[in-house]
Amino acid sequence: MSDTSNLDPAVLNSRKDEIARRELQQRRHYFLQKELQNMARELPGKYQQRMPYNLLSGLANVLLDDTMFEIVRSLQEVQQLEERHLSSQRIKLVNDHKAQRHDLQKKHKEMLQSCQTKPHNLPIVETTIEREKITLERRCEEEVKKRDMKIILDLDQKVMDQQVMLERAGVPGFFVTNKRQDIQLQMYLLEFIQRLSHMDIPS
Repeated sequence: MSDTSNLDPAVLNSRKDEIARRELQQRRHYFLQKELQNMARELPGKYQQRMPYNLLSGLANVLLDDTMFEIVRSLQEVQQLEERHLSSQRIKLVNDHKAQRHDLQKKHKEMLQSCQTKPHNLPIVETTIEREKITLERRCEEEVKKRDMKIILDLDQKVMDQQVMLERAGVPGFFVTNKRQDIQLQMYLLEFIQRLSHMDIPS
């Protein structure tokens, strides 16, 4: 053992601090890894196999820096805002369609009432009404389909942005992919990080 009696007290304190810091980092890493392994055990078998020791250890290592929890939290907040925005746009479109149907029904009612004095016009009016109904329904259906496609593309883009950011931040398991299983695995990892952010990690 080296003799520390003739060392400068400041150097000695600095060394003690360094040892204490390393011990704390080790305790934090051990805690994070143990919790991650417990969470991974809760997953379906096919996903457990895709979360080997080195992936969870790497993730525990990255999470020693608390800013990673902040990054994930802000990414999720942005995603929730985007989802709410897209949802309200879709609701507005559906409500617009309801209003258009209501207006058309009103117009059709008036057209039918005008036939009471001119019954010979009834077949033509009925044909027109049917055609207008079909045209409106087709248009509404097409607009909802287009809106849903746009929502899917926007959300896919949001997922890709998250993948890029987390990969750049060095989070294991994150890379740009559109494979269903890969994305599901990444969602589990995000859920793990979120759960850990609510735990009392040694400090």
